[in-house]
Amino acid sequence: MSSENNIHLSDRVIAIPSSNIRDSMKRVALETARGEVVNLAQGLPEFPAPDVVKQAAKDAIDSNHNQYCDTWGHPPLREAIANKYLNYYGLRVDPQNEVTVTCGVSEAVNCALLTVLNPGDEVIVFEPFYENYFANIIIANATVKYVKLHKPDYTFVEEELASAFNNKTRAIIINNPNNPTTRVFTREELETIAKLCQKWNTVAVCDEIYEHMVYDGRKHTVMATLPGMEDRTFTCSGLSKSYNLTGWRVGWVIAPEAYTANLRKIHDYLTLVAPTPLQYAGITALQLPAEYYTDLTEKYTVLRDKLSDSLLEAGFELLRPQGTYFALADCSKLGFANDREAVDFMARELRVVAVSGFSFFRPDTVSQAIRFCFAKHMQTLERAGAQLRPMKELLQTQRST
Repeated sequence: MSSENNIHLSDRVIAIPSSNIRDSMKRVALETARGEVVNLAQGLPEFPAPDVVKQAAKDAIDSNHNQYCDTWGHPPLREAIANKYLNYYGLRVDPQNEVTVTCGVSEAVNCALLTVLNPGDEVIVFEPFYENYFANIIIANATVKYVKLHKPDYTFVEEELASAFNNKTRAIIINNPNNPTTRVFTREELETIAKLCQKWNTVAVCDEIYEHMVYDGRKHTVMATLPGMEDRTFTCSGLSKSYNLTGWRVGWVIAPEAYTANLRKIHDYLTLVAPTPLQYAGITALQLPAEYYTDLTEKYTVLRDKLSDSLLEAGFELLRPQGTYFALADCSKLGFANDREAVDFMARELRVVAVSGFSFFRPDTVSQAIRFCFAKHMQTLERAGAQLRPMKELLQTQRST
């Protein structure tokens, strides 16, 4: 084998950190070797996918739909995507020329950025942000510009956002509902962003994978439905979250025809095509009745409240989640030096694993944020609550000895 000294690495790959979220799963494996742990780290729902959707995938496999389908996505699936956006959001989409099926939203966002960015271009990201976006921008040889979401409600200041735009601003990434903060941006906030995008000729890359997980009567607004944004928005979503299909890796990106034609060149050489039988089953998923999403919201609201109450009781501070299936908690008042120390303590002493939040901020940020996932059975969250309950007392005992 070659010596490590002979390995040539690109500046790009050196600049990309390893995934903290994936590293958290190593912690799960390590702690599980010592005994059972409660895993509230990576967003892995404990719930099964709908039976009719799983059966549709089996039927597609049994019917020998196991070869490449249309590179841009199985045409009936693209039609189902277009119909869903029309029926739920009033957005008219051309399935032939404006929809591309990708290997999950991760590829959709990557393709969108690679389609529009050149070296030296700038991309605005709201901070805290989903850790992938930093790597996505580095891969495209562009520069990150951060705009802070201010606690306690994780809102942005219009003047701070406006000052981030300039002649180099090629794109802004909008994750709505937002992971990790859980914030659901209001229509007024999105209109503020839209005006700036139009002023500076900037495209919006919108990760809307949690579109059906909004709570307390809030509504999800699709950025592309706002006046002036249909021609400058990449709308990215997929099957992973709403249907408990994170392992299927079927997503999509909706964009104007001129952008889509060029994005498809990136998609073709990046992954070629998403899994054919799972695309067939995606049609069934997208045709589920509206009651499915109502039930989803009601179920997750109960689970959200259970986890939120347990975290507050344990001494964390948090914004009760507005969307997604995560909660972002602050461990400042518990006396830890940072989030990593807190996560290590919880895993070692309380047998609960979560994600330290440092990777949701610009490099070298000292963070007190910890992300927990509540896409779990109630008994899992009850066990987590019971194991977190003695946290303050245990900390006090250890620090006094």
